[in-house]
Parts: sequence; C-alpha cells; structure tokens
Amino acid sequence: MTTLMVQGTTSDAGKSTLVTALCRWARRQGVAVVPFKPQNMALNSAVTADGGEIGRAQAVQAQAAGLAPHTDMNPVLLKPNSDMGAQVIIHGRAIGNMQALSYHGYKPVAMAAVLESHARLVEGYRLVLVEGAGSPAEINLRAGDIANMGFAEAVDCPVILIADIDKGGVFAHLVGTLELLSASEQARVKGFVINRFRGDIALLKPGLDWLEQRTGKPVLGVLPYLMDFHLEAEDAVDTRQQRKDEQALRVVVPVLPRISNHTDFDPLRLHPQVQLSFVGPGQAIPPADLIILPGSKSVRADLARLREQGWDAAIVRHLRYGGKLLGICGGLQMLGRQIHDPHGLEGAAGSSDGLALLDFETLLEPEKQLRNVRGQLCLEQAEVSGYEIHAGVSRGPGLNGAVRLEDGRGDGGLSADGQVLGTYLHGLFEQPAALAALLRWAGLREVQHVDYQALRERDIERLADQVEQHLDSARLRALCGLE
Repeated sequence: MTTLMVQGTTSDAGKSTLVTALCRWARRQGVAVVPFKPQNMALNSAVTADGGEIGRAQAVQAQAAGLAPHTDMNPVLLKPNSDMGAQVIIHGRAIGNMQALSYHGYKPVAMAAVLESHARLVEGYRLVLVEGAGSPAEINLRAGDIANMGFAEAVDCPVILIADIDKGGVFAHLVGTLELLSASEQARVKGFVINRFRGDIALLKPGLDWLEQRTGKPVLGVLPYLMDFHLEAEDAVDTRQQRKDEQALRVVVPVLPRISNHTDFDPLRLHPQVQLSFVGPGQAIPPADLIILPGSKSVRADLARLREQGWDAAIVRHLRYGGKLLGICGGLQMLGRQIHDPHGLEGAAGSSDGLALLDFETLLEPEKQLRNVRGQLCLEQAEVSGYEIHAGVSRGPGLNGAVRLEDGRGDGGLSADGQVLGTYLHGLFEQPAALAALLRWAGLREVQHVDYQALRERDIERLADQVEQHLDSARLRALCGLE
C-alpha cells in the first residue's frame, strides 16, 4: 500500500486539481485509490455517506476516484467564523469553536484523528493520494504541523511539490520552498510539477534544466493552462465571468464575509443563459432578475453586514419592481422574522431581526443538521437533490414546503406572491430539472438543458488526460507504487 502527498508552494497552486487528476488517472488503471486531506480550512463543504462533513474538494476527488465521500477523506475540517477563530470538525462532527491559539494546543489531538483515518484508508486502498494545505514553508505554522510535512514525516511518504507559473516567480517559489524545509523534508520531495503554463514549452526548457541542476530533483512535468475549465473552488469565490447574450438572466449574489458553500452557484455561472454577478463590499446591487442570499457561517453577523451595505433596501426595491429573491441555508434564515442564538454558537448570544419576508423564526442549536436529501421542488414538481448543513431549526407558517423531501418533510417556503423562495438545500441547481424550473421561475422563458454533473465529469476526464500527456508516467507510477 502506498501513500503519495501533493504539496504546493502557495495556496491555489493546484494541489486540489492535481490530486483530482491523479485519482482519475489511477482509477483508469484499475487501481483502488482514495483521496485524503489531513486538515482543511474552508467554508465549502459536503455531506458524506456516513453522515458527516468534509471539505468540498475532497468530495470532488472522491468522484474522480469513483467513491462516495467519507469522513476519513478529510478528518479535520476548520470552518472560520471570525478572523481569529473557527469551528473545529473532527471525523465529520463539530466539536466546538476555537481561537487560533487554542487550536494550536489542540493539534496533537487533531493529529491522532488524522493518523487514525489514514490508517483505515491504507487498510482499504492500494493508493492514498494526499493533498496538503497552503504551503509547507509557513515558518510560523511549522511547530505541530499536521497538514503538510508534519503529516508526511509521521507516515513517511514521498511528496510532489506543485507551483503555479501563471502567478509568476515559479522558480523562486520552488527553490525557496525547498530551502525552507529541513533536510529530512527536502529528501522526501521527489519531484516538481509546474502548473498552468501557457506558451512555447521550448522557451521554458532552460529554466527546467536549471531547476533540476540546482535542486537535484526532477521536473515530473508541466501542466498547461486549461481554458474553459471548471473545478469547484476549495474556498475562494470564483468570480470568472463569461460573456453572455444581452438576453441572459441577470443573477446577483451578495458576497458576505462568511459566505459558505458558494459552489452552489457554479451551475449558474456556467449556464450559457445566465449572467451571474458577485457583489462585494462597497458595491451597489445592480438591476437583476434574481437575487440570491447565500449560505453563511455567521448568519447574524452577515445579516448585520448586509444592512450596513444598504443591500436590504436594495432587496426591497428589487421585489417592488417584480424581481425574484432566493435564500439558501443561512440566506433562508435571513428571510425570516428573527434569528435566535441563545447559546452564542456564532458569536455573542442574542437575537437579530431578519428581513421578515417569510413568516418564520430560526433557533440556532448546538446539534448540526447533516444529511443528503432528494425530493421535489414545488416549482413544476421538478426533481431535486442536495444536502443540508446547518445548525438552525426554523419554524413558522411561512415554511410551507418549497421542497417536498422523500422522507416526508417539507423544506423551506415560497411567499404567497411567488416572489420569495427559501430552502436549506445546498446543491439546488445541480439537477437539470430543478435548474430549469428555477430559471423559469426567475424569468427565463426558454431554458437550455445543462447537466452540471456531466460538465464536472467531463473536466475530471480532461484533467486525467493532461496527466497522461504531460507528466512522466514512469516516475509517477514508481512514486505511486504501481511498478
């Protein structure tokens, strides 16, 4: 059984992408492969088959490996709820909130959970492909590290180091990162991958030769910059825009400080008939057909920020002119009359007035609701599937069942005038029928069929093709223990 780790010189160097590609590459060869990330810090998450919560990137990697997501794939998940603290999730379950310094002292316990999950995966799979976090050269985070070289040293696994040439300074990133590692850590770096290259590879060749001579380590390959490529972002909001027809449906999402699961909007961003805009601090909400209030890790604080920006008044004006409003998870909670947090789960204990657009109230409770669900959207009885990740329990007559779930429960609500819809379901737009029904509700008359799952599968296949074409297959197979 082999464990191979991918670490990056920076955040967003391509670690998630390369692990996804390698999972599909190994699966093509009939290898029982599983993704693993010891520690993840992200507000994009997924519900697993065993009823827990992991980072969204590991769920995509599981798809690439042909597996259902499992909590062992990401045993430690940190979900920031302030600039200094985060909710700590171990083996898929929230154990509480910690400040950064407190978590530093908790790391030995977290490491034990990491090694426990890794041991189970090693027993069940021939190849464990591990994704690091950030950079292994963060000097201030080296003590007690469980996310990068601390883990690699603990399990004695080889490491591939990836860097993004599109950002510039790729040779400095690679050599500098290597220089800041200890001798034993340097020894376990077995090669480099350069990501997102555009241009003539012949012009890069002298640099690659210099890098190999300078470090004594091989360049395993250079991956090209892929145009029109989509893979769900681990954390940062993907604001890339594509030019759309003037008749495109205008959808606006206010970006709040603790926005979560913004991957909900990827199917909209990729739809040829939708012009999706993310509106940030200091920006006015432009004219729109549909405004979507996203999920939030700190709903009361984000609701206060929404009001500070004047976006509440813009929403009222939007509705007055006939626009549609959708709230998802935390966004649903904002639509109600009040949000109560008596336990101080998301900050200081207390209550906040909601936007009062639907008649219900929400009570935040310590036990988080985690489930994968299927059902029918009240609009056109369209089939829908998704997942729930929320601490709030909402009750009131305004929750008339915007979605009728297979287990008999009703979820969310639709206003009497049909303009305001709210639901706890993430992944609402991923099923073609539900996507089409929601776009028609928002004002699009003739909706083109788009299968988001097929688009994601297509791009996973494209990634695996790039590995086969541009990486050193012999060296890669040796590192994966496949020779």
